[in-house]
Amino acid sequence: MKKFNFRKVLDGLTAASPVGSSGGGSGSGAGGSVHPGGTAGAAGTPREEIQETLTSDYFQICKTVRHGFPYLPTALAFDPVQKILAIGTRTGAIRILGRPGVDCYCQHESGAAVLQLQFLINEGALVSACADDALHLWNLRQKRPAILHSLKFNRERITYCHLPFQSKWLYVGTERGNTHIVNIESFILSGYVIMWNKAIELSTKTHPGPVVHLSDSPRDEGKLLIGYENGTIVFWDLRSKRADLRAYYDEAIHSVAWHHEGKQFMCSHSDGSLTLWNLKSPNRPFQTTIPHGKVQRDGKKPESCKPILKVEYKTCKNSEPFVVFSGGLSYDKPCRRPSLTIMHGKAITVLEMDHPIVDFLTLCETPYPNEFQEPYAVVVLLEKDLIVVDLTQTNFPIFENPYPIDIHESPVTCTEYFADCPPDLIPVLYSVGAKHKKQGYSNKEWPISGGAWNLGAQTYPEIIITGHADGSVKFWDASAITLQMLYKLKTSKVFEKQKVGEGKATAEIVEEDPFAVQMMYWCPESRIFCVAGVSAYVIVYRFSKHEVNTEIASLEVRLQSEVEDIITPEPETNPPFPDASSQLPSLKSLSGSTNTVACEGTMKDSIPCLSVKTRPVRMPPGYQADLVIQLVWVDGEPPQQITSLAVNSAYGLVAFGNCNGLAVVDFMQKTVLLSMGTLDLYGSSDPYQRQPRSPRKSRQFAADNFCMRGLSNFYPDLTKRIRTSYQSLTELSDSPVSLELERCKSPTSENRENSFSRSRSSSVSSIDRDSKEAITALFFMESFARKNDSAVSSCLWVGTGLGMVIILSLNLPASDDSRHSEPVVVSPSGTVLTLKGAVLTFACLDCMGTLTHQPYEVWRDPHSADDGDKTRKRKLVMHSPSSSQDMGDHQFAVICSEKQAKVFSLPSQTCLYVHNITETSFLLRADVVTLCNSVCLACFCANGHIMTLSLPSLRPLLDMNYLPVTDMRIARTFCFTNEGQALYLSSPTEIQRLTYSQEMCDNLQDMLGDLFTPVETPEAQNRGFLKGLFGGSGQAFDREELFGEATAGKASRSLAQHIPGSGGIEGVRGAAGGVIGDLTRARIALDERGQKLGELDERTASMMASAEAFSKHAHEVMLKYKDKKWYQF
Repeated sequence: MKKFNFRKVLDGLTAASPVGSSGGGSGSGAGGSVHPGGTAGAAGTPREEIQETLTSDYFQICKTVRHGFPYLPTALAFDPVQKILAIGTRTGAIRILGRPGVDCYCQHESGAAVLQLQFLINEGALVSACADDALHLWNLRQKRPAILHSLKFNRERITYCHLPFQSKWLYVGTERGNTHIVNIESFILSGYVIMWNKAIELSTKTHPGPVVHLSDSPRDEGKLLIGYENGTIVFWDLRSKRADLRAYYDEAIHSVAWHHEGKQFMCSHSDGSLTLWNLKSPNRPFQTTIPHGKVQRDGKKPESCKPILKVEYKTCKNSEPFVVFSGGLSYDKPCRRPSLTIMHGKAITVLEMDHPIVDFLTLCETPYPNEFQEPYAVVVLLEKDLIVVDLTQTNFPIFENPYPIDIHESPVTCTEYFADCPPDLIPVLYSVGAKHKKQGYSNKEWPISGGAWNLGAQTYPEIIITGHADGSVKFWDASAITLQMLYKLKTSKVFEKQKVGEGKATAEIVEEDPFAVQMMYWCPESRIFCVAGVSAYVIVYRFSKHEVNTEIASLEVRLQSEVEDIITPEPETNPPFPDASSQLPSLKSLSGSTNTVACEGTMKDSIPCLSVKTRPVRMPPGYQADLVIQLVWVDGEPPQQITSLAVNSAYGLVAFGNCNGLAVVDFMQKTVLLSMGTLDLYGSSDPYQRQPRSPRKSRQFAADNFCMRGLSNFYPDLTKRIRTSYQSLTELSDSPVSLELERCKSPTSENRENSFSRSRSSSVSSIDRDSKEAITALFFMESFARKNDSAVSSCLWVGTGLGMVIILSLNLPASDDSRHSEPVVVSPSGTVLTLKGAVLTFACLDCMGTLTHQPYEVWRDPHSADDGDKTRKRKLVMHSPSSSQDMGDHQFAVICSEKQAKVFSLPSQTCLYVHNITETSFLLRADVVTLCNSVCLACFCANGHIMTLSLPSLRPLLDMNYLPVTDMRIARTFCFTNEGQALYLSSPTEIQRLTYSQEMCDNLQDMLGDLFTPVETPEAQNRGFLKGLFGGSGQAFDREELFGEATAGKASRSLAQHIPGSGGIEGVRGAAGGVIGDLTRARIALDERGQKLGELDERTASMMASAEAFSKHAHEVMLKYKDKKWYQF
């Protein structure tokens, strides 16, 4: 634990140049901290000793949980006893789902697509087959599954796998048509191989194609059904090593399904037909149907349809069997959606899906293939959804899905994360969101109910907010590493709907997704919520529990910098801040939604991009629009998209900026207080001599260098791929685009090759005079605005893309009664601070080093029935926490840019600490967060590093290379929050949560769900005395004797390579070098030995029971024949 005495530090400082122009000294090399020169004024000299409690031991990075729908799914498997579901993806990921809270993510290191998944039913293990021709055995008896064994095929490509119930031998079909057998326990290939040329008839001249199906007969496990792609079916006798029968069909086979009695099987084909075969007459199918084919009048075969990709044939004891298949629709309906067909008796039901079907599984009551299956549900895996259909009800309703798999219902465009927020918010949001839930779901419980999950020690409330391309905003309960949707807000409802074909006639600047949410700002204490949309608008929302019918107030703001007319700001001749009396009359004319539509052929001017509804609108309980602010066209140029946003409920103000300038709006009086270009904000404090620019350059639309800064250093080839619309923000593809587009997205970008290579710096020489200075960060705070201030006042801190920090003073009415009538005055304080790179974030610490929260108004319902004087009075909290009511004589301002962090002492404006975070890259996100009752600065860099710095001393506490940023999605959605938590969108459909807290890493095991729970395997139905005694069923089939090394020999070493897994228990890798590693390995060995002993006990008991039955039977035979003579036999 290190103590920092600022008094001693400041006493030793010598006088230096003013901080406002010099930035308080030059920084050291990358990652270095500097204590620059500067004078500490009397008011700003800290007299207290600040004790920093955070050290590097408090930090560690690890992934916690992944939410959402598995991206690009490819495979599906279900354990009918454990009742857990596994989904494989094209990126090599596996998601295992059970009851709500049981959600596990695993990843193959190779990243190869998952072809097929097979559970070892009720064994706590899973086999995955991947596109790189490797088989993997996963141990699910731990909270973080690990690979126990891998087997890599070298000469053949895997096409299909089958693992019989309660068997340890896995059948593997290949592209060459061969079938290999793998021992699941040792993951060694058996010498027993079914070669394709032995399986088919010798007279056949063509290769049968890849193996597309393998299954053992429900009647006899010693018989294997092999389906080849070209339509050949072989029923192979494993004991005699020959084909019992062969069947041929002239259409390609896609799948095969058995009747539970093992006498019939069904095939699905490429012409949309289903064929039913009987083992007694394999020459031709005894039934052929094309379920969706039109019957020809002349009695000919029905016309062909699309391929039936999969069929399942499930029997019921008390009703007709179910035949479920995907595909098979008629070709004459090209626009028809993907469908799942359920045939039950004579009834055919077609369920149309919103997305293509990847796979489906029928869930049955029994795991035994030779019993009545009794299907009760169908799990359908779609490309972008997972649904479960209830088969027990005649109308086949779907179950309500408890997983958060609809995150991507509309593409996610931005995220915010709030940990340790007020506890009453979650139930309040849930209560207003529950009223909008869909109806018509099955009344039965969700059938995927395996695993176990308990609420861990971490109990503080967490909320995640996602903004979407269609203008919707979703609030999620993220407490205790789960995710559940609370409330959905549709921001597009405040605007008139755009009619088809009107796109060019209106003033839209975005062709696609004009309502996409670009930025969000939420104050949990006051429940004020604000969104900035891509079409250059801001909407302020208030929360109410009551429905209201009212008109939507709207304002229009001109925000365009006339750069060509500016040489050097002359405050005497052109005051940038007019006084309130001269400004207010002109602002009143901006209120209301008078949308002037420009005539054809004339220049668009003073018209917004979208039209706000003018009629009264019904607003349900929840978030209700209080004010819509729109930027308008200026002289034929569209408004630039918003790059920064801040709201303060105590002040009643909203501020937002773009690459042209800043606007401040009073949302209580519905007036514009300030609307001006960035250069005008400096007043006489502008440290730069600006050169005049040509009108042509100034009218370039602003996907300017601010948007592209630093990108060419990492991805020079990507900068040419920026698109001209907002589509790059919302598309689901992973194509990398500009990392900086999320802050200043332009409707019309053009390549500016010459400007990409410039380096960002606060020095005058490196300023690119062709770029506008965007507003990149805003912060409302009770602070010292000037050097000689003796008390804090209301301020707005403004950060720009050139690393400049401008402090604006806010003069608010003294009394609450006059707040709605007297004007708020915004004026320059004259204070300008500098950093290297665009400013990202601000924070304020009190004189004790405690984080000071922004002032806020305590929430009250704006439409409450009680309108008494007491309820109408606003309750403001100006200083939080309450222990720091007396702010003391100084405070610390923390400012972080994309290159460096600085801590200033206020009001002296002395730069106490500088830390140059990166020289070769740039920060994408920086947040000041609380952890373990202390505070730190968390940063995410474009080169993939996550860093934390102590406050106020900016000591590096953590620097880990976590995730290289390869596309804009990660850059746009990464955010930190309190208590050591963070998140980002790992794919277009999934949210990845992580922690940078050592304590949470240590407790993570307790918070995760158990995938495996001890469950008794159901007993098989009684097969009768004679079958059990004389081996009438497949139980007498000894695979060990047939496939073992003693009988079958060893497989060729060059055919497949065995790769040992990483171990069965988490932590083996980390503890491999010491005593813990030895103990862990010993424990694994004991577990394996115990498992083998358990199996041995089971086998011994089985042999004893068999011997006892044989002895009993022998005794009965002896008694029966003991008195008979030899000639009587």
